[in-house]
Amino acid sequence: MTTGIAIRRYDHRQAAELRELLLTVYAEVYEAEQSDPFASTERFARGLDGWSGKPGWTCVVGYDGDQPVGYAYGAPLPAGAPWWGGLLIDVPSEVVVETGSRTYALSELMVRLPWRKTGISRQLHDGLLDGRREERATLLVDQEHPKVHRLYESWGWQTLGDLRPRIPDAPLFHAMLLPLRQA
Repeated sequence: MTTGIAIRRYDHRQAAELRELLLTVYAEVYEAEQSDPFASTERFARGLDGWSGKPGWTCVVGYDGDQPVGYAYGAPLPAGAPWWGGLLIDVPSEVVVETGSRTYALSELMVRLPWRKTGISRQLHDGLLDGRREERATLLVDQEHPKVHRLYESWGWQTLGDLRPRIPDAPLFHAMLLPLRQA
């Protein structure tokens, strides 16, 4: 695992000052996918603005000296959240009921190329989720990225099922869950 990486924690109060940094890292990490409208920086910016405006939004950024190496962010799902609306399997209703304090959604986790395969993604993941009060976390993994899916499984995440968000041109995802504490 990488040592010497400082993990800094932020919340919605610092979202505006972090915005440019988060967009710059995103544009670098997803440079090859910019022709895909779903992965464009402009679309990501709209999503970032939506997420960072949510109550409970948190973000961790890893720094190697003064260089940002990557980040992770998310927010609790609000009561009645439509997050599970695109599930392509039937699950008991109690699995997808959101109370506003039950589930933390890990929206983004990305690491810049020079720091990949150094353990920083796990440091960011753990830094974001450590100390959460929710009983579980959720995330979506594009099914076109099986290595990422396997990585999350190796960290204890379990696949709930396939999910297609009700967003035009969205890919098919694996919806995953990670227990954070006992209910």
